[in-house]
Amino acid sequence: MNIFKIRDDILNNKTTAEDEVKKALSLAKEKQEYNALISLTEERALEKAKEIDQRLKNGEEVGELAGVPFVVKDNFLAFGAPSTAASKMLANFNAPLQATAVEKLEEQGAICIGKANLDAFAHGGSTENSAYGVTKNAIDINRVAGGSSGGSAVVTALDIVPFALGSDTGGSIRQPASFNGVYGVKPTYGTVSRFGVVAMASSTDTIGVFTKTAKEADLVMKIMAGQDEKDMMTLPNFYQTIEAPKKAKIGIIKEFMDEGIDEDVKKATLNYAEKLKAAGHEIIEVSLPMSKYSLAIYYIIIPAEVSSNLARYDGIRYGLRSSKATTLGDVYGISRDEGFEKENKRRIMIGSYVLSSGFFDAYYMKAQKARTLLKNEFENLFTQCDFLLGPVTPTPAFKIGENTQDPIKMYLADIMTVPASLVGLPAISVPAGESQNGLPIGVQIIGKMKSDAEIIALADSLENNK
Repeated sequence: MNIFKIRDDILNNKTTAEDEVKKALSLAKEKQEYNALISLTEERALEKAKEIDQRLKNGEEVGELAGVPFVVKDNFLAFGAPSTAASKMLANFNAPLQATAVEKLEEQGAICIGKANLDAFAHGGSTENSAYGVTKNAIDINRVAGGSSGGSAVVTALDIVPFALGSDTGGSIRQPASFNGVYGVKPTYGTVSRFGVVAMASSTDTIGVFTKTAKEADLVMKIMAGQDEKDMMTLPNFYQTIEAPKKAKIGIIKEFMDEGIDEDVKKATLNYAEKLKAAGHEIIEVSLPMSKYSLAIYYIIIPAEVSSNLARYDGIRYGLRSSKATTLGDVYGISRDEGFEKENKRRIMIGSYVLSSGFFDAYYMKAQKARTLLKNEFENLFTQCDFLLGPVTPTPAFKIGENTQDPIKMYLADIMTVPASLVGLPAISVPAGESQNGLPIGVQIIGKMKSDAEIIALADSLENNK
């Protein structure tokens, strides 16, 4: 499936929006074994499709995504089905409004057909932490889809829809994109409004997209980007489609290529670097020493923000209220115990600990200072080169259940994605080959602040020359 073909076929009366939506819904039902979708917004999607078809008959403008079906990660507020964040806490929550990103896409004629599975409240790197069960990898159903946007990656890889939305806090778009062999864009912090998206960690949350090609990612990002008065952290719209540079200096991050990396992943990354070199770009080796501390920084700062953001779900103001509660204390305690998954509770406890009296300076403040040092190192690297290159993850997709009993091992899968998130830089996961047993491998291109269009254009130029 391809955004441009679907749109053009609808505009040229070769198909209809209603037919395309019906196809997507049918595929979603056929491929339920992957557990990639929590719900379908079938009734609303078909109504929207009929509206598009009628507007076309009337000769009205229908937008750049006329009749193109898509899926949202279920932490986006969207009409047509409950917005659950894959948790029991929000199991019956019907959104009173839609996320700005969803609204912008619908204004251009796109049609949301369903809500994708994720790690509950986006806490995880495998989509094994969902209250609705594990999402299976699109290539090997015995392996994880990655996370937390695993469902969105899988529906894109399976061609159920040509694109799907995800959120990326520390790698939650890039890692599942790599595991399922699709493109995954994490934009500069503030490029796309987060209004209407359930907050995980407010200082790193970003909204991005999964696609099969770089050009499709460019189109969706161009539509979603821009300032939003409902999200004070959004930047004035800087996103403009551009041509890839003919000759760029690209730095391979040395620390991402050490002995801890799978040989197939290292080989795929080096092969991609050779293709860039053959296309006329200069490849150099660069060092990011602070990257070895990035995971520690991330898992202090982000749980602190998680703890704060999840405080509102108490059985009184928001979310599940336990029927077992007999006192006010029980309402708070039992409701949160029943509503949150194990990983949610783990992050709340870590976050509350590092923010507590006596530990705030020792952990949280020290992590924020280290974050600044990491930012300075990135800024220094971008005086030496135009882009940075490295693997997305140390290994291809691991087996379902392989890391669930070892949280540290699970967190280590994010070691190459969290640095860019901590400093707000744009990054894209690009399909770069397969392991010896046929599992997809992605490479990561990281750009300077606001170079979102440039990294997508660079990926596109190599895609067209392969």
